[in-house]
Amino acid sequence: MKSAIAAGMLALVSAATCLVLAPAASAAPAACVTSTLTTGSNEGVGTQVRKSSTSSCGDLNLTYSDDKTQYGNDGYAGRLYHTSSSSWVTCTAGYVWAFDGSHSVNDSKYWLCTDVSDNTLFTVASAANGGDTVRITH
Repeated sequence: MKSAIAAGMLALVSAATCLVLAPAASAAPAACVTSTLTTGSNEGVGTQVRKSSTSSCGDLNLTYSDDKTQYGNDGYAGRLYHTSSSSWVTCTAGYVWAFDGSHSVNDSKYWLCTDVSDNTLFTVASAANGGDTVRITH
């Protein structure tokens, strides 16, 4: 009898745990997605990524940069692929100068592109050379 009561209590606790966890599983998507890219050369094309369709971020934010030259800094520009013209276009922010390291997602200085539509193909170009590592939060 005691084992039957214990088994019943365990089943009840397990069911309650599942009910508590269920809402978390269906919560809204994360606010932003981060992608690591290798930059292209000046006005060039590096790693290509699509703007997340599950993110509520509308911008391409430079949140980390690592210039592979001896200088430790470079200018970075977001570039969007325009299907209507089949060409890459540099965003209006142009080249944003950044030292190696992390950058705040809230610092508008590092917003390479703004109001980017979901699923838009994008890349990042370096002003001085290509091959740098950057993280874009989008």
